[in-house]
Amino acid sequence: MSTRQLIDPKTLFRQFGSQDIKIVDCRFDLADPSAGRRDYEAAHIPQAVYMDLNEDLASRPKKQTGRHPLPDAAKVAATLGRLGIDNSTPVVVYDAGNGGMAARAWWIFRWLGHTDVRLLDGGMSAWSAADFPLDNSLVEPYPLEYVAALRNELVITSDEIYARLNDVESLNLVDARDASRFAGEHEPIDKVAGHIPGARNLPFPESLNADGRWKSREELDVLWSGCLGPDRQTEWVAMCGSGVTACHLALSAVEAGYRQPRLYVGSWSEWIADSSRPIGRDTGR
Repeated sequence: MSTRQLIDPKTLFRQFGSQDIKIVDCRFDLADPSAGRRDYEAAHIPQAVYMDLNEDLASRPKKQTGRHPLPDAAKVAATLGRLGIDNSTPVVVYDAGNGGMAARAWWIFRWLGHTDVRLLDGGMSAWSAADFPLDNSLVEPYPLEYVAALRNELVITSDEIYARLNDVESLNLVDARDASRFAGEHEPIDKVAGHIPGARNLPFPESLNADGRWKSREELDVLWSGCLGPDRQTEWVAMCGSGVTACHLALSAVEAGYRQPRLYVGSWSEWIADSSRPIGRDTGR
């Protein structure tokens, strides 16, 4: 099993047929939830199966939850088994390009106790640019059994964060949203703009180069040492708008050699569901 969290298209192509790798297409468009599956049906990496953000990688939101709560563990384990994945299967996840969606699948696998999972660097965009083969045939995996071994220590709740508000800096709470949303200057998705007081901001695209490929391990180490300091075992918490791109931060830090954070699954969309929770804004930027 590789200690790297990323795999480049050339390496994945070379491994075709040599290992029992399962490839999972996670393309998804928040503005058009059916677009990802349509794109998958039109063309995908050969033998890839599809997992939907709303249907497979999250559960239905409720009044006091964020927009993408955790999926039911038994349900997602059954889905993985149906897709031909068991606990020993090496998995590669990908999305359209920057990993913003596929990182959620990477995190879900690790939450289930599955560590042999990597993300395709550059996703479908990089794979296509390399002229590697595509397919549009229906994939019919041989069903297997997947047994979840949940790592709930990787999750932090709103109540836990609220209880630490007087000392939230010690949580090392890092928000993956863009700087203007974090500052409270505008909010295109949620009803309230701002951030949790004491949180710090590291927009998830800072882990990427301009072409959507990930920065080197050395560059990621510089990024994270600037955010968390030199101690790679520092405990920290990742969040975003709804617990999706926060997983991108988690993968970035783990790739750089830092410990995996706790994920605030509810993130900003859950924090603001309770009007008694305080809101920070940086109006003087």
